[in-house]
Amino acid sequence: MSFNIRYGTAQDGENAWPLRRGLLEDVLRAFDADVLGVQEALHFQLEELAETFPMGWVGAGRDDGLTAGEYSAIFYRKSRLELLEDGTFWFSDTPQIPGSMTWGNELPRICTWARFRDREAGRTFTVFNLHWDHRSQLSREKGAALLLERIRELAGRWGPGEGILVTGDFNAGEGNPAYRALLEAEDPVLLDSFRVLHPDAREVGTFHGFRGGTQGEKIDGVLVGPGWTVLEAAIVRTHSGSLFPSDHYPVTAVLAWPGP
Repeated sequence: MSFNIRYGTAQDGENAWPLRRGLLEDVLRAFDADVLGVQEALHFQLEELAETFPMGWVGAGRDDGLTAGEYSAIFYRKSRLELLEDGTFWFSDTPQIPGSMTWGNELPRICTWARFRDREAGRTFTVFNLHWDHRSQLSREKGAALLLERIRELAGRWGPGEGILVTGDFNAGEGNPAYRALLEAEDPVLLDSFRVLHPDAREVGTFHGFRGGTQGEKIDGVLVGPGWTVLEAAIVRTHSGSLFPSDHYPVTAVLAWPGP
């Protein structure tokens, strides 16, 4: 699951975090993901979710690389997945410097990654969870190039059998050149799991600003590397009357392991 959960200190009135937290947790509980990439999460929100769900998580605050600012954290089911390695990089010319911004974005933008061993299958895979800038197209396009570079670098270190997943709020529609760059790259080959099963779907908006509806573009996604079989894929539009768990809909995918 990929889910922009909306930062918990936003002045959202009837949509404030304490009022929608329970519904958001219901959504997480219903899908019961082995891997969950969240965006816009503040440290206290991560701690609250970790109290409710017996999952591990990794990530760093985008402002200082520690706990300040929003995270693009990765939750994982500890009973099934063994964490092997993780890290965070910034979408900038100095990706290892916390808080760095050099591509026209007014806020730091980050990607957290984590490599896991599936205890059941004995296989390894790496998840990249990101949040691109909402205004700077230059930042998004350079961010796409940096992401592809990092995937090649890290996956190359572990060999061609490594499973690759990308979750994120791309802040870019499916026709945006930055998003297209990810899907049109030859190395690595990435597919949008939703489009694998729903190539002709038109009502796919994932940002709704607490208003609901299906209009707009799909800016959130779960991308899969070579070999994965997509069994299910959905945009989850759960709500309770006028209350929504976030201002984004979460996007989910059920995947089968690549063949030998």
